[in-house]
Amino acid sequence: MKYKDFFTKERVRSLCVALVLLALALTFQYYASAYSTRNANRFVGDIFLDNLPVVNMNGVIIEGALLLIVTSMILVLCKPKYLLFTLKAVAIFIAIRAFFVAVTHLGIYPDQIVPDSNGFLDRIYLALNLQAGYFFSAHTGLPFLLALIFWDKRFWRIFYFIVSAIMGISVLLAHVHYSIDVFAAPFMTYSIFKLAEYLFSDDYKLIEG
Repeated sequence: MKYKDFFTKERVRSLCVALVLLALALTFQYYASAYSTRNANRFVGDIFLDNLPVVNMNGVIIEGALLLIVTSMILVLCKPKYLLFTLKAVAIFIAIRAFFVAVTHLGIYPDQIVPDSNGFLDRIYLALNLQAGYFFSAHTGLPFLLALIFWDKRFWRIFYFIVSAIMGISVLLAHVHYSIDVFAAPFMTYSIFKLAEYLFSDDYKLIEG
């Protein structure tokens, strides 16, 4: 499908809806994360984090995450039939995660590796408030969601599954997520994918077609 095929009244309207949903979801995430951070209580024990060494994985967690976002944006723009569904599915993902972040007020885990406020990419990461909130892990969940969306593309399916695993391991080693945040992410993400498939069935049919 080429971009000229998108410039119908119906698809332009759908694209506008997708962008509005994404903007609202990102706004909700920002304030939910800020609220959760302000109201954070004590940290809790975690059988994995209690036994894992603390490793600085900022190169993967920050630079890797931002690179993944840019790469995925380029991929979707190059494959227009995925555009509408991907934007809406990601918006639903962000909004649902923001809800869980808003109602989960766990404190920061001791010895957590934090972003360096002097680094350029780190400042972008902090400005976007990507470091806030625990349940569930977006670093693990978003690549998993993209693997499901690009299921019919074997290379990208495997690529995103591998990235999801690497991100999950990295946030645990850096102690920036509790283990339940990482292990629950694929299950939460699959449910969100199926919800998006139901809500935006017409957009999903473009991928199948």
